[in-house]
Amino acid sequence: MEASVDHRRADSPNELIMPSDSQAPVDVDERQCSTFKQPLIFWVRLVLGVVFIVAGLDKILHPLAFAKSIDNYQILPVTLLNLAAIILPWIELVLGSILAAGVWLPGAVVLVNLLLAAFLAALIFNVARGLNVDCGCFTQSKTENPATSWYIVRDTFFLLMGGYLAYRTFIKRTHHTDEERQLEKQNRS
Repeated sequence: MEASVDHRRADSPNELIMPSDSQAPVDVDERQCSTFKQPLIFWVRLVLGVVFIVAGLDKILHPLAFAKSIDNYQILPVTLLNLAAIILPWIELVLGSILAAGVWLPGAVVLVNLLLAAFLAALIFNVARGLNVDCGCFTQSKTENPATSWYIVRDTFFLLMGGYLAYRTFIKRTHHTDEERQLEKQNRS
């Protein structure tokens, strides 16, 4: 025999709804989604999205300075510097917005991870060549002694976050139980 659940709304936020049959009472507050009760994947996606948005905005506002930052890496040919300085920030802004919004995640997660891997590889490549470059990631103002080692640690952490998103998006997808689906439907109505 399947127990039926009483789907009536509570009159006050602290009222308990008594389900039918032998189920335990359900606290109305437990059914409501709280921002702080979101799963880890939500926070990782949001933080990485904001990182990409912030990184892209400064580059969009200062394309010439960003082109000089790209040139300091001594990787791209001069003919591609301006094109990269104009296109890359918009890609970062769009991907960050997509991650923050939580839409089109499979494609965004792949592209974000490719960019993060490329950024980290460029930093490591320059350290291996003995160059101490200012990464130009979040600001185009130059520092006299850039902290390239810190940039590598930070970008490694970002890549680990991206790897976690990829793992959760492609390998271990979040499966909702029937009860969670019913609660989501109730919250939408």
